[in-house]
Amino acid sequence: MMKHSHFSAQFNTLYSRFCHVSPYSTAAPKSHRKLWKDSLNTLYRRICESDFQASVLPILYQWGQEGQTLDRDDRVTIIKELRYHKDYVRALEVSMWMSDAALLPSDVAIRLDLIAKVQGIEEAENYFNYTPKKLKALQVYHALLNCYARAKQLEKAEATMQKMRDLGFSRTSLSYNVLLNLYYKTGHRAKFDSLMSEMEENGIGFDRFTYGIRLSAAAAASDLEGIDKILAECESDPKSLVSWTTYAVAANGYTKAGAVDKALAMLKRSEEQIPSSKRQRPAYEQLMTRYAVLGKKDDTLRLWKCYKEQMKVYNRGYLCIITSLLKSDDIESAEKIFEEWESEPANYDIRIPNTLIGAYTRNGFLDKAEAILSRIRLKDGKPNHTTWIYLAKGYLDQGQIEKALESATKAVSAAPPGWMPKKHVVVACLENFKLKADLEGAKEFIKLVVDKNMQERLLNHKNMQEALLNHIKNENSTAVAGDWNGLVQRYIQWVESGQ
Repeated sequence: MMKHSHFSAQFNTLYSRFCHVSPYSTAAPKSHRKLWKDSLNTLYRRICESDFQASVLPILYQWGQEGQTLDRDDRVTIIKELRYHKDYVRALEVSMWMSDAALLPSDVAIRLDLIAKVQGIEEAENYFNYTPKKLKALQVYHALLNCYARAKQLEKAEATMQKMRDLGFSRTSLSYNVLLNLYYKTGHRAKFDSLMSEMEENGIGFDRFTYGIRLSAAAAASDLEGIDKILAECESDPKSLVSWTTYAVAANGYTKAGAVDKALAMLKRSEEQIPSSKRQRPAYEQLMTRYAVLGKKDDTLRLWKCYKEQMKVYNRGYLCIITSLLKSDDIESAEKIFEEWESEPANYDIRIPNTLIGAYTRNGFLDKAEAILSRIRLKDGKPNHTTWIYLAKGYLDQGQIEKALESATKAVSAAPPGWMPKKHVVVACLENFKLKADLEGAKEFIKLVVDKNMQERLLNHKNMQEALLNHIKNENSTAVAGDWNGLVQRYIQWVESGQ
């Protein structure tokens, strides 16, 4: 069985996020907003300025009432942009607003992908089953395969792949790469090797994604010889199009195996590929992070300087450099770059101050964390659930239980559905309610958790189940772990009893 680690996830991120997207892929493409017509930019700006939890449909209806048009291509463009920014809920709303009669197979594929991400794999299956046969082209089957792979539903992915073989849809590396990646992630080495053999027997050439997955698998197993061999194959294959990502993935593998010198050599080779790359921005951002992981702060700052000299830096770049510096515990440099970012006339990205708040609370600098919170408000920024949970943890670590409870409640209130709070913070809140015999507070907090659909994920965690059961402190309790209603009822009875 192949191991899948934190490093493995980073390998997949490099290849799925930064390599060129296949024409049949449902992955979100690069933003091209600067090429849009003015009216489309105006509409998209309205969407961005609205509450991210609010429906986008009223904005679209208002657009029509103003006499503005929005043809199919415009709608597809907005969907792609929303997906690029991971705003899947509103992207799906725009997709569903499109007339089914006007859909092309590519539209169906994107909608299928969005349904899986927003509503779950079962709803995606239902949508696929009710899709007219004439629209079930390669793109749609590939989207379904992607959905199963993302959900790690191996048998269904294999069945879909077989159906694609039967239909003659599996003659390119595209679908093979999806299944190869799934085998790698789930540790099925024998199936991984068998599928590789099938590709070779059927004359299906390897592309950069194939090599990337193979490199990731070898790196996850700390197979240095394997990394060397695959890298040599990739460099000698004219069809593989070696890029900065190739060497970055190899560098990650060497890092995991402790071969620091080889990792640094790969990062240097990766840097050499940046000038010829069409995706220089993500190259700078990723390599800054990789140098930071190796403790090479000077190289991180050197690349940051090159980055700023070569192009305008947006929020993602600032987020990357600040996060990278914090990996090296260089809070002072991170603060300076944060101040530089604050002076830029950019859209306020709450993730950037959140990184500093997180660092401050981890290091016990609550006064600095509170100061950043004040600066967020002065900039008309909006603290989100991450802001509040960082503060809650910081207050909890310092024994400031009341402030921790207040911040945790704000975190849960501001969180999107299904978000997972820090379990020990939730436990501390429950303990505080009991200590104060605050039944109404306990009920309100639990209601928030239920409304946000957090309860199932919380109770799937053994420590959380045990904590709640310990709160009940009743040997004769009929509540069992995993029975949320039973646990909540027993907990509330326990609060009421004052025992």
